[in-house]
Amino acid sequence: MRIIIAPDSYKGCMTAAEVAEAMGRGARRVFPQAELDLVPMADGGEGTVQAMVDATGGRLIQATVTGPLGEPVTATFGLMGDGETAVIEMAQASGLPLVPADRRNPLLTTTYGTGELIRLALEQGARRLIIGIGGSATNDGGAGMAQALGARLLDAAGHDLPHGGGALANLDRIDISGLDARLKNFAITVACDVDNPMTGERGAAAVFGPQKGATPEMVATLDQNLQHFAAIIRRDLGQDVEQVPGAGAAGGLGAGLMAFLGATLRRGVEIVVDAVGLTGRCEGSAMVLTGEGGTDFQTVRGKTPMGVARAAKVHGVPVICISGGLGRSYQEIYEVGIDAACSIVPGPMPLAEALERGPELVEDATERALRLARIGLR
Repeated sequence: MRIIIAPDSYKGCMTAAEVAEAMGRGARRVFPQAELDLVPMADGGEGTVQAMVDATGGRLIQATVTGPLGEPVTATFGLMGDGETAVIEMAQASGLPLVPADRRNPLLTTTYGTGELIRLALEQGARRLIIGIGGSATNDGGAGMAQALGARLLDAAGHDLPHGGGALANLDRIDISGLDARLKNFAITVACDVDNPMTGERGAAAVFGPQKGATPEMVATLDQNLQHFAAIIRRDLGQDVEQVPGAGAAGGLGAGLMAFLGATLRRGVEIVVDAVGLTGRCEGSAMVLTGEGGTDFQTVRGKTPMGVARAAKVHGVPVICISGGLGRSYQEIYEVGIDAACSIVPGPMPLAEALERGPELVEDATERALRLARIGLR
């Protein structure tokens, strides 16, 4: 018997690899002779680098880059087991948690450090890049990212623009003649689970600006600046990305990655499923175990268990979801390919205790679920 174990992390408790190992120990209690294939998963957000490195036998690389406020920060990215695919989370270099609450100002924050991570991936010999763009502190349309890779954003006097979304008001022209030549043979896929355009009522500034510290006045300024940036991109680069779904992700970084680097936007979990070859690994398996910190109505909108279930159903393999908790309308997952769900918490328990006992509770819940599955197999 072969069992695929493909969970997401339990945020604040265990990494995806730790959850998979705990599920594996629980599975061994019921099926000691089973062949277990542990495939740590993610959906493109926090934990994606670690999950994909763990799942493919890759390695983590640490570097010092420019943070969102222009100060040095330590960031980690991954090189997958094939040695040719790099994985980056932009939040490592340009994320909101890197900016103290009293200093959050998207007029000033930059994606320059994200561009530096991309350049470092090139220096490692990567030919492909997967980049997750959730959790940003920025609203610069990817301008800083492009500058870090050699593009020049110039004002009317021919001076390079300073960092931040506020500076885009002075953009006069874009010069990409110095863009890193290695990018021509570099395939970039962006993990993006929002469909917001770059500008307008559903754009980067209006929807995401306030959580990054933008006042209503700042939101209006940032949106105008992104409209201006989009117009210059159309004129100088021949790319019309302003209203493309997902262009507004990460303060417009989605637009910048498409316009400057020719990136493709996809749902995060679909990228991870393909990258780790999950669909093929499910073939011939008896069952698939997945899970996440909390399963509810949002799971069917593209979270990890949803992506895992779709991969399993290609081969008709049953799926059990073992999660930290089952929330509102979690039953929707039964309509989209997950066959059973259970919580790791056996009874009323303080959250702090559940977090502390996470591995033990996952083991026990997996054993309970598979004992029931064994009855069905008989």
